[in-house]
Amino acid sequence: MKSQALVCALLAACFSLLNPAPLVAGEGFDVSYVWSANLSAVQDYRTRVMRVLGRSFEKNLVVVSQDNLYGLIYRRNGDSASTARVVKSHSALLKKKGLDAVSAVQARNWTAVPASSRPEKIVTRSQPEQIVTRSSPDKPITPSSKVNALEQAVEAYIDELRRTGKLASDERTGWSVYDFTTGQKLVTINEDVQFQAASLVKPFIAAAFFEQVKEGKLVYGPKSRRHMQRMIQHSNNASTNWVNRQVGGPQTVEKLLKTHYPEIFQDTLLVEYIPANGKTYRNRASVHDYSRFLYALWNQEIAGADEIKRLMALPGSDRLYTGVPEVPKDTKVYNKTGSTARLCGDMGILSVKGSDGKRYPYILIGVIEKQNSAKNYTTWIRSRSKVIRDVSAIVYKGVIAHHNDS
Repeated sequence: MKSQALVCALLAACFSLLNPAPLVAGEGFDVSYVWSANLSAVQDYRTRVMRVLGRSFEKNLVVVSQDNLYGLIYRRNGDSASTARVVKSHSALLKKKGLDAVSAVQARNWTAVPASSRPEKIVTRSQPEQIVTRSSPDKPITPSSKVNALEQAVEAYIDELRRTGKLASDERTGWSVYDFTTGQKLVTINEDVQFQAASLVKPFIAAAFFEQVKEGKLVYGPKSRRHMQRMIQHSNNASTNWVNRQVGGPQTVEKLLKTHYPEIFQDTLLVEYIPANGKTYRNRASVHDYSRFLYALWNQEIAGADEIKRLMALPGSDRLYTGVPEVPKDTKVYNKTGSTARLCGDMGILSVKGSDGKRYPYILIGVIEKQNSAKNYTTWIRSRSKVIRDVSAIVYKGVIAHHNDS
């Protein structure tokens, strides 16, 4: 086994040296971990990498074959900037455990090799409202007709909107649904695309602030509590900038988050304060980052998790529950919206009751981004908010039907 690992390490180093992938803007990239002529060694190496990175990468961390070699690839087809950040964070994590650094490779249609049949242990833990499987929001979809049907239903609805002209050609969408109870990723559409962030990143800023509180560098007192509530509950931009300044500015917030939570904030880019007119278009994040953040928040793995959840649960604007008659009135909602003339989104956790009286929490994220600013902001936001609400109805029906039938 040691000799196999050594062969893997040597071949990985040679392959990286002989096949560097220059990061070119506009081209898609994956991440390469190891290459070997020994399939068993690569499968063993995948297990070791999974132990370090966690199960959030299980779906896209695949063993592939090419040119009589086997390799371990993280399929993400990301842009140059986000891939460079993933390479840096993964290399740092793996090197701490004695594994090799990773490198970027050109994304392609890899020939996947069937995964090892050896089961990986799943640990369970108690959550605030439910005993849930301790797996990440990246867990692969279980091959169930009910589960697959939910993603297909969302895709069919979006396709119909495009066919009828209700979504413009310059608009793209991203969706994610994760069921905490089953540990299943139910919907994953354009998860790793970097979208404009608008106000969706305000809970991220809160997390950076509370990380500084945890380290004793900031104090969460009456003034900061007031600004924090205005930022999350009312999406107040002046208060957002106040919180941002306490941490040290957008770039410091991003650096802090990626230092403490590199496995979560892989596609987040924070470069600007919120302008006075609310036209914030430069900050970016992926639906996947929102999903990982909400998962960690629910599992108390983010500094200030309890307070952030309390703030996100306060009465306010949402597109996941309000105006969605299918979702019952006793649903608990933890969310944050984002709105500009180019983006309409919402990310949150809905905790719904099943027919058995138990609560079934799930993550739902929906983002609609427009390349060009809408000519009529109010009309556009209302219509796209309805799209997210319609998807929320579809998701609720799918999730609750699954649990009621269980």
